[in-house]
Amino acid sequence: MAASGSRRSFDGHGSVSNSEEWRDVTDVGVQTDARVQGLAPRLSKVNLFTLLSLWMELFPKKEQEHRRKDATADSGLVVVQECKVLGLHCSSVQLHAGQVAVVKHGPRLKGCDLYFSRKPCSTCLKMLINAGVNRISYWPSDAEISLLSTDNADSRHQDAILDATAAERLKSNSRIHICVLLQSLGSNMLQFVDETSQNCEFLEKIAADNLDVADVFKQERLNNLSDFSGRFLVEDEEQHRYVLNKMGLENFCVEPNFGNLRQHMKDLIKILASVAAGVPVLQRGYGFFTRDLQVLGSSALPQDVVRHCIIQARLLACRTEDPKVGVGAVIWAEGKQSQCDGTGRLYLVGCGYNAYPVGAGYAEYPQLDHRQEERQNRKYRYILHAEQNALTFRSTEIKDEENTMMFVTKCPCDECIPLISCAGIKQIYTTDLNSGKVRHDISYLRFNKLSGVQKFIWQQKCSDFEEQAAPQISTTLHQRSDNVEVLSVRGRQNHPE
Repeated sequence: MAASGSRRSFDGHGSVSNSEEWRDVTDVGVQTDARVQGLAPRLSKVNLFTLLSLWMELFPKKEQEHRRKDATADSGLVVVQECKVLGLHCSSVQLHAGQVAVVKHGPRLKGCDLYFSRKPCSTCLKMLINAGVNRISYWPSDAEISLLSTDNADSRHQDAILDATAAERLKSNSRIHICVLLQSLGSNMLQFVDETSQNCEFLEKIAADNLDVADVFKQERLNNLSDFSGRFLVEDEEQHRYVLNKMGLENFCVEPNFGNLRQHMKDLIKILASVAAGVPVLQRGYGFFTRDLQVLGSSALPQDVVRHCIIQARLLACRTEDPKVGVGAVIWAEGKQSQCDGTGRLYLVGCGYNAYPVGAGYAEYPQLDHRQEERQNRKYRYILHAEQNALTFRSTEIKDEENTMMFVTKCPCDECIPLISCAGIKQIYTTDLNSGKVRHDISYLRFNKLSGVQKFIWQQKCSDFEEQAAPQISTTLHQRSDNVEVLSVRGRQNHPE
């Protein structure tokens, strides 16, 4: 298997190593057909899981308004078992992200890799060590119990220092690899993500409605970059060195490790800002709506939650092996009760991106697209679609009595529609630009005919929508006495308020 070059991985002691398992498969030198342009840049698994953990920290939670005023920061977590995403979690009022993982997965954590958006506190760390996880990787900006305060007289700051000391002692006496694991991006990865994000189907839909896509994307990306940098980066270098020292990462405080670390962090934040800008927050009535009034089903999720899940799928698409089209899909289900996860009653079922069969070496399958003449050498009969991989590698079974939702970055094709229908998916959130069309080797004729599944399409809400959706319906979010967010439905809803 060819590689474009090694990727540098950083352990908790600041050492840098080259590892074959982190290599990207993008070398065009092994291609036997001159017409094949090679795989597009792709995220490494480490960077993908890291970005997903950062994004999970930003999961929209109504409970934030009621969060107690303490020094514990929100945190996101990705649980990975043999390269398969077992869970996407975030902290809640009751539990830290690590505690959520223990409650949700229990003995299944043994041998798993965990990716945190912050260094886990000693309370979480001791439980995870005892559970036998394989590796804990965390974002090196701030600890779960904040170290950013510089007031040494502040009791919260002192608690954070004591917790950091305990966490370091737990780490030193554990066989688990607890580290910072970031990898540098390919030379043109940032440009590639910018271009693919600006040309994704969500912004194409806006372009079809005669809005200035370039301006929308640019402004959204700038806003994201400002917000994410403020959240996940320590602007002041000396303050960052102070935090790294207290977190037991002294070797990162010296050059060139310190400069390399900060650059890798900034590059990943740029990736996240661009990917999220592909599904902009607009004030022009855009969102995921349905006019399929004859389909009875569960009420729609709030728009901010839907957008968050779609961006998860867009991050997955950055890992694609398709040389032209990156597609991501994620499946969530709505359980009967919350397990104190910050996601409320939602839990992950599965996720995937379009890729060639597992174990395939580079150029073992055709890479040509529809522009090439030789149909027998095109990719479409060999590449697995994101929806197919999400169903294949799901971490739990789909329950018929629960609302199971698929979020996918592109209109499902005719090959995937029967799978979605028969798998028990109740709702699908996507685009419909290709619906009813035949695109060379792929057709999208079955999507509009998909029955028994509520389809929520990214579109601009029509002014006459309320009149069409009689009787008037509404959904309100409220808090139960145990602080678990639930939906109270009056009538039948086809879009969130």
